[in-house]
Amino acid sequence: MVAEKTPPAPPPERAPVTDWKTDYEIFDAGYIKDPFPVWDEIRSSECPVAHSDRHLGSWMPTRYEDLFAIAQDIQHFSSRDVLVAPFGVEQGYEPEEGQEFAEVAAPPITADPPLHTWTRKLLLPPFSMKSVAKWEQLTRDHCNDLIDAFIEKGECDGAIEYAQQIPPYVIAAMLGVEKGMVPTFTEWVREVLEQGFANPEAAAQARIQMLTFLWGHIQDRRANPGDDLISYLAQAEVDGAPIPDQHILGTGFLIVVAGIDTTWSSIGSALWHLAQNPADRQHIIDHPEMVNTAIEELLRAYSPVTMARYVAEDVDYKGCPMKEGERVVMNFPAANRDPEKFPDADKVVIDRAKNPHIAFGAGIHRCAGSNLARMEMRVSVQEFLRRIPDFELADPENVTWAGGQVRGPRSMRVKFPAGGKA
Repeated sequence: MVAEKTPPAPPPERAPVTDWKTDYEIFDAGYIKDPFPVWDEIRSSECPVAHSDRHLGSWMPTRYEDLFAIAQDIQHFSSRDVLVAPFGVEQGYEPEEGQEFAEVAAPPITADPPLHTWTRKLLLPPFSMKSVAKWEQLTRDHCNDLIDAFIEKGECDGAIEYAQQIPPYVIAAMLGVEKGMVPTFTEWVREVLEQGFANPEAAAQARIQMLTFLWGHIQDRRANPGDDLISYLAQAEVDGAPIPDQHILGTGFLIVVAGIDTTWSSIGSALWHLAQNPADRQHIIDHPEMVNTAIEELLRAYSPVTMARYVAEDVDYKGCPMKEGERVVMNFPAANRDPEKFPDADKVVIDRAKNPHIAFGAGIHRCAGSNLARMEMRVSVQEFLRRIPDFELADPENVTWAGGQVRGPRSMRVKFPAGGKA
């Protein structure tokens, strides 16, 4: 089912950062673990849009108003390439001949209008609040199955054994994919998003495997439609014509990649925070009606996703001469920590009432799957706190993080009274 995998490459050696305003490195290990001081430094400088020549050159805005404005300017800032660094270019990697899926796009996230308009509209019905509600009980049951597996031990890896097991299970169910594929989905997503910039060959291999798998399911659903998301896309029409298989393939790829790593990172970050803040745990337990407010604040404080925009034509943005072909690193997490927009921006105010965060992006590319992500995050927190209200990090210094495109804890031991509730 899955070919032998290329061993993960060690992270490439990177020159130390000399000045974060003019030489930032988003893959720096220290930055990934604790980026908040860097954002504060850049944001408070005379020019809060940093620049770096690394990774073929890019710009990184850090203030809320700049991120919001650039996201709205689709004339100058295209979504044709949303990766925060050029995939494989610096390592000299080129896809092998015959890799027919190498150039598959991922609409609507990689599309500009007019293509973006109908491709995003196509995804809105299956990701509406009403449609997402149908998957809540399945999510809740799965969370409890996961907890059952470790609750008597009095410890678990909150990232590996819990957070990272929830989104791939839900996405597989939505796509009508057998449950046995969940671990494979997880490995594919890791190799594409976490290892891709360091090991493009392994990432390309995983990408091809994922696309090949999805292609087979698309062909099957064309002939044998069911009640699942692939069937929905395979049976949909635009202007009276079926949607091309290649388009469905790209959208399916997007749903798997964007629907898994981003959400498990949010769930993991929420547990990481709650493990260290018993008062916030108790607030959610004592005020269950406020859980959605708490989830929004955790999304703001630990926003996982950084996207990119491609400079479509030369533009001077507030004195920054951005050239065609350069990247703009859309640092939505930094925007959500901007004190000009959020009082006590560096604190988690678990009952924060006014919270216009942009954890799901802004403008036409605001995440179409936000309802699903919110549901999974809410349910996962509710069930963990219901079963295990008292927990803490077993070894805070050894929590590991992934970063770059998506930031979140990847390994996080937590301990609690055996059996859960004391």
